[in-house]
Amino acid sequence: MSNAENPVESISRVRAAVMSDLRQGTAGDPLGRVGQACIDLLPVDGVSISMISGTQHRETLYASDEISAHIETLQFSLGEGPCFEAFHTRRPVLVPDLGAATAVSWPVFATEIAGQLVGAIFAFPMQSGAIRIGALDLYRHRPGWLTRVEVSTALQVVDIAMLALLGLQVDPAEGEWVLSLPRDREQVHQATGMLIGAFGISPEQALARLRAYAFATGRMVEDLADDIVTRRLSPEDLDT
Repeated sequence: MSNAENPVESISRVRAAVMSDLRQGTAGDPLGRVGQACIDLLPVDGVSISMISGTQHRETLYASDEISAHIETLQFSLGEGPCFEAFHTRRPVLVPDLGAATAVSWPVFATEIAGQLVGAIFAFPMQSGAIRIGALDLYRHRPGWLTRVEVSTALQVVDIAMLALLGLQVDPAEGEWVLSLPRDREQVHQATGMLIGAFGISPEQALARLRAYAFATGRMVEDLADDIVTRRLSPEDLDT
């Protein structure tokens, strides 16, 4: 739960620690500090940070626990969820009682996540001016609002997350983001390429076909991609 009695000083310390990590070139630590700051300063139980360039391209850069990782995986598999809504609308998505929410823009995700210990979810876009690079997701086990002060604190932590990603930029001239960090969707990219080669379709159509088959068989896209890349399934099997 929140222990941010003095949010200004707490945020200043987090920002200074992240800047120190960046100056020392400690890849990965800045995002870990941001994630831990969310848990320390806010009444939430988990956090994840992802880079997004549309529903087709998304990379999880940090997940604090298994539930956060599952939230990330599920959103990528379905191509919908609070992080995508926050990214596209450029506005925070605050759902204090997920079980009672009836007007969410991602009904399939809401249904699929219902079995998890997730009572509330809050997603914030990571953006600077016209630049959008991702989203930060927070969840809590029990339903409950964030107070106005807590939302303000969350927005300041999101700004620090943006700073961390900007600082982890590998090639500032080319704008390539955090390529030195692990990419947990590599097999999905490979499987998508195999479907493109097999059917002569676009990358968007190939990923849509992967998602549709995964959803129809009750699996995650990453698991299906692993079967295709390791030849346990062929691309043609997705048409059966």
